[in-house]
Amino acid sequence: MGVALAAVALVGAAPAEPPIVRVRLDTSAGPITLAIDYRHAPKTAANFLRYVDDGRLDGTDFYRASRKAGHPDLGFVQGGIGTDARRKLDLLPLEPTSKTGLRHVSGAISMARYADPSSGSANFSLLVGPSPNLDAKPGSPGYAVFGHVASGMDVVKRMLAMPTSPGGDEEMKGQMLVHPVTIVRAVRLDGTPKPTGRPKVWIMFKNL
Repeated sequence: MGVALAAVALVGAAPAEPPIVRVRLDTSAGPITLAIDYRHAPKTAANFLRYVDDGRLDGTDFYRASRKAGHPDLGFVQGGIGTDARRKLDLLPLEPTSKTGLRHVSGAISMARYADPSSGSANFSLLVGPSPNLDAKPGSPGYAVFGHVASGMDVVKRMLAMPTSPGGDEEMKGQMLVHPVTIVRAVRLDGTPKPTGRPKVWIMFKNL
């Protein structure tokens, strides 16, 4: 009986995610393939994949290019749902680098957030060059790395070099892309999609 019950439980269980789940971003600047690290950052990876599987990233933008002073070829580009609350799922608690062992190296994918460490959603940054200052350290929780760019770094570098406007609030001042790069579609290449089934409000009211 115990074996039979175990078999039933296995049949009803959702398939496990692969350790690395590739996601392709088809953007107006070219394709980018991300390697989402489910093994080391399972909570942040699962959150990102929910947005992908729901189509919540389709039609969003890369909107920010942050270049390091004196080194304009280094920095990061940021994209995602921006402030579109219609696409937002539950807020994401921080999964710090001190727990995952991942680091803000060149090509890393990092979850953006507000001052509250548990305020992540589906805005993310792709790094060009290392940014160890974003890692967790005493007195600073840092940001959550949850994968790396597997291909398409040439696209990321082109976006980083695109013109930015003088506007923007606080730390984003002077970093907003004059012509945001559209994420036409985000699609997973590995594992089984797991849509949340929650209403796609941004589609229902897109013409309002």
